[in-house]
Amino acid sequence: MATTDIERGLSTAEVEERIAAGKINRNMELKTKSVRELIIENLCTLFNLINVVLAILVIMTGSFKNLTFLFVVFLNTAIGVIQSMRSKKMVDKLTLLTSKKAIAVRDGAEVELDLDQIVLDDIIRLGRGDQIPADAVVVSGEALVNESLLTGESDLIKKQPGSELMSGSFIDSGLLRARVVHVGADNYVAKINNEAKYVKKVNSEIMNALNAIVRFASIIMIPLGLALFASSVSGLWDAAGTPGDSALSWCFSELLAGRVPSSALLSTVGALLGMIPQGLVLLTSSVLAIATVRLARRKVLAQQLYCIETLARVDVLCLDKTGTITSGRMEVEGTYPLPVEGVGLGPDEAPVPVDTTVLDFALANVARATSADANETCQALLNYYADRPVEVSEPLSVIPFSSSKKWSGASFAQGSYVMGAAQFVLSERIFAQVENRVAELADTCRVLVVARVDGFTPDGDMVGEAEPVGFVTIRDEIRTSAAETIGYFNEQGVTLNVISGDDPRTVSSIARVVGVPGADAYVDATTLDTPSKIDAAVDRYHVFGRVTPQQKRELVQALKRRGHTVAMTGDGVNDVLALKEADCSVAMAAGSDAARNVAEIVLVDNDFASMPAVVAEGRRSINNLQRSASLFLTKTLFSMGLAALCIALPPYPFEPIQMTLINFFCIGAPGFVLGLEPNNARVKGSFLTNVLKRALPASVAVILAAALDIFVARVFGFSQLTLSTMCLLTSCAASVSLIWRISQPLTPLRVVLFVFVVVGILVGVIGFPELLSIANLSMGEAIILLVIVVFTCGVFFKLATMMDSLKPRRRHAATGFGRGVRVRLGRGGGKVSSTGSTAERFAKRVAADMAQRREERTTREAEARALEGVEKTQPKKNKGAGAKRSRVTKSAQGIKVSMPSKKKK
Repeated sequence: MATTDIERGLSTAEVEERIAAGKINRNMELKTKSVRELIIENLCTLFNLINVVLAILVIMTGSFKNLTFLFVVFLNTAIGVIQSMRSKKMVDKLTLLTSKKAIAVRDGAEVELDLDQIVLDDIIRLGRGDQIPADAVVVSGEALVNESLLTGESDLIKKQPGSELMSGSFIDSGLLRARVVHVGADNYVAKINNEAKYVKKVNSEIMNALNAIVRFASIIMIPLGLALFASSVSGLWDAAGTPGDSALSWCFSELLAGRVPSSALLSTVGALLGMIPQGLVLLTSSVLAIATVRLARRKVLAQQLYCIETLARVDVLCLDKTGTITSGRMEVEGTYPLPVEGVGLGPDEAPVPVDTTVLDFALANVARATSADANETCQALLNYYADRPVEVSEPLSVIPFSSSKKWSGASFAQGSYVMGAAQFVLSERIFAQVENRVAELADTCRVLVVARVDGFTPDGDMVGEAEPVGFVTIRDEIRTSAAETIGYFNEQGVTLNVISGDDPRTVSSIARVVGVPGADAYVDATTLDTPSKIDAAVDRYHVFGRVTPQQKRELVQALKRRGHTVAMTGDGVNDVLALKEADCSVAMAAGSDAARNVAEIVLVDNDFASMPAVVAEGRRSINNLQRSASLFLTKTLFSMGLAALCIALPPYPFEPIQMTLINFFCIGAPGFVLGLEPNNARVKGSFLTNVLKRALPASVAVILAAALDIFVARVFGFSQLTLSTMCLLTSCAASVSLIWRISQPLTPLRVVLFVFVVVGILVGVIGFPELLSIANLSMGEAIILLVIVVFTCGVFFKLATMMDSLKPRRRHAATGFGRGVRVRLGRGGGKVSSTGSTAERFAKRVAADMAQRREERTTREAEARALEGVEKTQPKKNKGAGAKRSRVTKSAQGIKVSMPSKKKK
C-alpha cells in the first residue's frame, strides 16, 4: 500500500498521476431526478398517448373545435410536472445547506478542496464538526467520531492512529490527520448508495387502479372503435346510394380522393373519449396536489403525489431510533447524589452554597468550565443547568475532556472535581463499592460519576484518590411529541417496529418510554446471520438493535412478503436501503442527503409529530376519491356498453352537447365537491373494488335503460331527437340516484350539492331545449319515459344492495420465485400468477442503459473537477513562448494527463 508523507502530503505530480488513473473522489451521492427526466416521466404515459392518437384523428377531420379535450391532458400533465419540480427544488435546496469542502495537505501546504477534488492517498485534516469526505485511516492525532448517520450507534467512537474513518461520519471533538484509502465508488457511503440505485415501483392502489382502467379502456377501444367506425361508414355508404363494391372499398376511394369521412370519424372519437376517465385522472391529480400543498404548510414535503395515499394504508411502521424517536442530541435523565459527609474541606476551600448539592455544583461548574470544546455530554449538562439556580464559580484550572483519560475536571475555590466514566475515575476499591449502583443506572442510560479530588498535576492528572459525590445519567433526547405520535399509530392499529444500529438494550429502553408495544422483547441483529433467522425474528420481535443497512432492507422485505404495507422512517445513510425498499419512506430534513433524496416524504422541520397529518390527508384523499371516482367510472363503463350496443343498433344515442350536461352536473361538479371535503375515516378495502361496487350498478342501469329506450323508439317510431332526449333523462336519473347513495350519510354540504345537481339538470332541460337538443315530448312519450326512469332507478338500487352484500376478496402476495408470484385467495378459490412481464423487464433494461450513460458523464465531469483542484496548489507562472504545459487528452479510462518530458543536459 502506498505511503504518504504526513507533513508534506502528495506532490502535484503524484496528484496528477492519480487523476490520470481515475483515483478521484467522484461524487457518488444519490441525486434527485433531472428536470428532463421529470418532464419525460410525466409526459410519456399511456393516458397521454391515447389522447394524442385521438387528437390526431380529430385533426384529420379538420374539426379543431373538438380538440378541447386536450385541455384536461395538458392540465393533468402540468400538475404532475409542477409538483415534481417543486419537490426537487426543495430537496436540492436542503442539500446545498451541507458543507462540501475539505482541507488537504499538498506540497507541504494546506489547501481547501471540493470533495470531488480529493484523490487517493491525500492527507486530510479534520477537526470538530467536520464531515469525513472519504474513507481514511488516522495517521496522527485523535478524536471522537459520531457515526450515527452510518451505523445508528449513538455513542461516540474514539479514533487514534491506525483507526479507520468512514465517509459520512462527523468529528465530534479532537483534531487529526488521516490518509484517504478509498475514493468515489469504493467509499462506504457510496457502496450503500449504489445498492439503492434502482427504479422503485410506486405501491399505490389509486395509481394502479387508474392504470388498470386506462389499460383496459385502451384494449377495449381498438375493437370497439373499429366496429363503430365501420358501422358509421356503412351508414354513410347507404346514404350515398351504395356506390362501389362495398362500404370498405368506397371508404378507401374517398380517402384517396382526399375526402375524409368526418362525421364517422368524429362520432367514433366522441364515443371513444367517453371510455377514457379523463375527469377521474384530473381529479386524482388535483386532489393529491392540493393535499401536498396542505402538507407543505405543515412543513411536510411530499416528493411523490401517490405517497400520501400509501402512508394512509400502511399497517406496519418501521422507525429508526436516532433522529426519529430521538432528536440526535443527548439529555440529562437524572442526577443521583451520594452522601458526602466524609469528604472534608481543605484549609483554603470555600464551602458549597447550602441550597445546592455538591453534585449539582460540580456538574454545573465543570460543564461551564469545559464548554469551550463541549461535546454532546457537556452540551446536555449545560442545557440541563441553564434554568437551574446553581452558583457560577470561576475556575482556577481546567482539565478538558480527553478520550484517553475518559474524564474532564476543574478546580474552584470550593474544591476540585472530575466527571467521567466510573471505571476510569475511581480506584478499584471505591468502584467496587458503587459498582452495583452504576450497573443499575446503566440499564437504560449512560452513567457518569462525579468525584472530588485533591487537585491536578501540571500534566493534568488527578491528585489523591477520587471520592464520588454522585452520578448523572445521560440518554438520547426523546422528542417531546414522540410518545403522542406513537400512541396515535397504536390507536390506528398500525404495528410498530423500532430498527436501529444502536445497542438493543438502549433501543428497547427508549421504545418502552415512548410506548412501543412489545418493546421489552428485543433482539441483537448480529445473531440474525441467515435469512431464515430474520424471517423468524420479524414475527417475534418489534425492537431490533445492532442492525446493518442490509439487514434493515431484509427486514422490510420480510414484512412485505407477508402482505404488509410497510412505511420506514430514517435520516442516515444506514437507512437508505430500507427507505428505498419500503412502500412509503419518510426522511428527516436534517439527515443525510441520500436519505432525503430516496424518501417520498421529507419532514422539513424534523418533527415526527407531522406524521398523523400526512395520514389524515391520505385518508381524506382516498375516501373522497373512492366516492367521486364512481361517478367518473360510471361514464366510462356505460360508454363502453353503449358503444357495443350501438354497433348492432346504430346510431349512438347521445349528442356531444348532451354529454356536456351529464359531464358537468352528474360527474364534474359533484365529483370535485365530494373529492375535497374533510374525511378522516379509516381506509377500508381495495380502491378499485370499492369504486366498482358503486359504479357498476349505475352503469348497468344506464345501459339497460338505453337499450329499453332504443327498443321503444323503434317499436313506436320515435324520432332520433326523442330517443336522444329519453336516453339523456334516464342517464341523469341513474346518475342522480348514484349521487344520492354516495352522499350518505347526508351533511349540509351534501344536501346543497344534491339540490344543485337536480335543479341544474331541470334548468338545462326545461330552459335550454334547443341548445341541448331536447325534444318536445307528447303525453304518451312522457309517460313511457317516466316508466323507464322508475325502472332505471329500481334496477340501480337493487344492484347496489346486491353489491354491498358481497364479501370482500382476500388477497395475499408472495415473492421469491425469480420474477415473483402473486397469490389471490377469493370466493372461487385460489389463483397464482406472475408479477413480472416482458414490458417491465424491457423498461428496466432501458433504465439501466440510461443510468450507465449518466455514470460515464459523471466520471468525465469528476475528472475535470479534480484537475481544477491541482491548479489550486500550483503557483501562477508567467506565460512564455517556450513554456511547456501538461496536455489533457481522452483515454480508455476517461482522460489522460501527459506531462512534458525533461530535456537531457
